Amino acid sequence: MLKRMLLSLALILVPTIALACPDWRQEPTASYLRYSGSELWQPKAHSVVAGGDQYLNNCGIYHQSSGERAIGYVAFRPDFELQYTGGNYQLEFRAVGNCDTVLLINTGGGNWYFDDDDGGGGDAKIRLTRPSTGVYDIWIGTYDPSTCNARLELESF
Repeated sequence: MLKRMLLSLALILVPTIALACPDWRQEPTASYLRYSGSELWQPKAHSVVAGGDQYLNNCGIYHQSSGERAIGYVAFRPDFELQYTGGNYQLEFRAVGNCDTVLLINTGGGNWYFDDDDGGGGDAKIRLTRPSTGVYDIWIGTYDPSTCNARLELESF
C-alpha cells in the first residue's frame, strides 16, 4: 500500500518538475536572429532583461567543461532564437550585464551548453569551436533570482 502511494505521488510530481525547466520548443521572448558566420566578424549585441523563475539546478543540465550542475535562473521561454548559417568559423556567445549573468544554449541537435563566469567579471561566455548550421535557442539568466539589464553578444572567429 505504501509503495503504491509513493508511486502515485511520484507520478504526480514528475510533470511538475519537468515544467520547472526552460523549454526550447517555446517561442523566444525577445527576438528571432539570423546571422551567418561571416556577418558575425563584426560583433552583434541585443538587449534583454536577464533572469527568470526557472531554477536550472533542478533541470539536469551541466557545465560542459567542469561537469558541475548548471545553477542560476532563466525564463521558461528562450530569450532569443538564432538561425545560424555556419562556415569555417568559431561562434562565441556572451551574456554581459550589470549583474552576475548565466548563459544557456540549446542547439538544433538537442545539445545543451551552460556557462556562468567564463566571460570574466560575473559575465558568461560560450565558444563553440565547430558550430553547425541550424537553430540555437538562447537564454540569458542570472546567478541569483533577481533580474537585470543585460545584452547578448555574438561574434565569430
